[in-house]
Amino acid sequence: MQDILLLATLLLGAAVIAVPLASRLGLGSVLGYLLAGIAIAPLISAEAAELQHVAEFGVVLMLFLIGLELEPRVLWGMRHRLIGLGGLQIGLSTMLLTALFWATGQPLITAFAIGLIFALSSTAIVLQTLSEKGLMQTSGGRNTFSVLLTQDIAVIPMLAILPLLTLRQPVIIQQDGSMTRAAEDHAAPHGYSLVEGLPGWGVTLVTIGAVAAVVLVGVYLTRPVFRYIHQAKLREMYTALALLIVVSIAALMGLVGLSAALGSFLAGVVLANSEFRHELESDLEPFKGLLLGLFFITVGAGIDFGRLLSNPAGLIALTLAVIVIKGVVLYALAVLFKIKGRARWLFTLGLAQAGEFGFVLIAFSLQQNVLSAALGADLLLIVALSMLVTPLMFIAYDRFFHGMDEGPSVPADDIDDQGTVLVAGIGRFGQVINRLVQSAGFSTVVLDHNLETVQLMRTFGFKGYFGDPTRPDILAAAGLKDAKVLVVALDGKAEAIKLVKYARKTRPDLHIVARARDRVHVYELFAAGADDIVRELFDSSLRAGRYVLENLGLSEYEAAEAEMNFYHYDRHILRDLAELWDPDIPISENTAYVDRARAANRDLETALAEKLDQSERMTRPQTGGNKTGRGSAPRRPGGRAPKNSE
Repeated sequence: MQDILLLATLLLGAAVIAVPLASRLGLGSVLGYLLAGIAIAPLISAEAAELQHVAEFGVVLMLFLIGLELEPRVLWGMRHRLIGLGGLQIGLSTMLLTALFWATGQPLITAFAIGLIFALSSTAIVLQTLSEKGLMQTSGGRNTFSVLLTQDIAVIPMLAILPLLTLRQPVIIQQDGSMTRAAEDHAAPHGYSLVEGLPGWGVTLVTIGAVAAVVLVGVYLTRPVFRYIHQAKLREMYTALALLIVVSIAALMGLVGLSAALGSFLAGVVLANSEFRHELESDLEPFKGLLLGLFFITVGAGIDFGRLLSNPAGLIALTLAVIVIKGVVLYALAVLFKIKGRARWLFTLGLAQAGEFGFVLIAFSLQQNVLSAALGADLLLIVALSMLVTPLMFIAYDRFFHGMDEGPSVPADDIDDQGTVLVAGIGRFGQVINRLVQSAGFSTVVLDHNLETVQLMRTFGFKGYFGDPTRPDILAAAGLKDAKVLVVALDGKAEAIKLVKYARKTRPDLHIVARARDRVHVYELFAAGADDIVRELFDSSLRAGRYVLENLGLSEYEAAEAEMNFYHYDRHILRDLAELWDPDIPISENTAYVDRARAANRDLETALAEKLDQSERMTRPQTGGNKTGRGSAPRRPGGRAPKNSE
């Protein structure tokens, strides 16, 4: 027990020290975890193998959660990228890598097995890094995800193919003239196995049967079980059931020699339409993050520097050769599929490494006698080294290519319509604005750079155009020259500021309404030239606060007055602070800003109490007049007050 606690302290301490330091240096959390593993490797060398078995469960959880986000119809909509882009990447990479290892003296069958293993990339590192850097919704991020998804699915046929590539054991002639088969040079698998001793075709049939079982159980059994658990009305039972689903799938996959991660991914896709999907996501997310960090630590700790130093030139050369060959294939596919600009480089650099499924496939190949033990050890080292290099390639992307323009993965729509109002961004915020404006009889032109969102809009009868709203040619085609109002509802802060600056420069008379994420984003949009700036949660928070006051004893009128007074006071202070904000000085170091904010906080309670006291002494005003409008942020000087009311 004491040993376990000391080991946990060591692992958590290394992560807490290394990861924040790596993040502050701009290296990313993944490289921080890898370096932490390298640093403590001598202290956990005896437990490294066992730890990795536990840590791999983080990859299992990650793929299960990815599957939950991908309904079958979404997968069908991605079929062209999955089959075309992903399929070609796997096929071409396998062919060229097979040729590489055949040229180094490996038998053709063995070289083919190695080609399959190294054709895969690291889902764990790439998705974690894309999420941290906010690149998942970019053109490069979406195409990268498509290839990773294809690779994850391809592991299933690979696991079925590898047993068919089993090496024949050589015949050894003993001194007495008798002949024996050479003993296998790998350890027998531990525990139970449903495929041990089966011929290659038998392993393949059992593999297919296990996958079918996961799908059938997911379709017909999980919903009744969830409803049964729901009757207990205990929150922890949902967590227990979520873990049970993933653990049981992992156990079944282990019995048949399959990847637990792939089985979990299939189960996630099957459950994507379940009404309990969000419960599963919220219950498993904390476990996923912690175990993925542990996985990266074990990868770093598992790098055998002794073996590396015994043949540094050869192993490093093979690692670089794998990265270069995959990079060439990826770049060529990016050109073929018209992935442009920085998206092309993100796609190329992000997928050039080997991946964590390499560990799984190498272990499986050793078990099936596809690889020798010595070769397997070298391949494991190459996989680990390429994963260690991956965060450095993302840093190179940030340094040299992040500022490039990014072309769309598919051509933008031809815009054949123009309207009074341009709506840039059609998420939840933009949708409500678009429907309200159209219901009042005004014409709109909707632009969004997310193709799936635009297609979903069209399904429900709303017209929208796919294209990057920050591109001048797209804006010109949409009628920016003659529009009266531009609504900026983009998710990305930088994109929103870029659009506001361009629109203000092109059309000084255009009225711009923009959504802001937070106060700093308000100041940035204000400086860029937006007229009305709406903090996305401000109005809804005020309304919720008014309901709280009503249930604390204030009348509806008193609560509404308190809400309105707070709104006006906050808007007044926000405008003052916008004048004091300096983008070159951190807010905490801007003395004038901090002093004004402190004074505003001190004055707020007094001002609101005086207003409320005045309203109690006055008669309730007659209804019917116009109320001052609801913005939530400062407006450009000279802007008119909006006249909308709740």
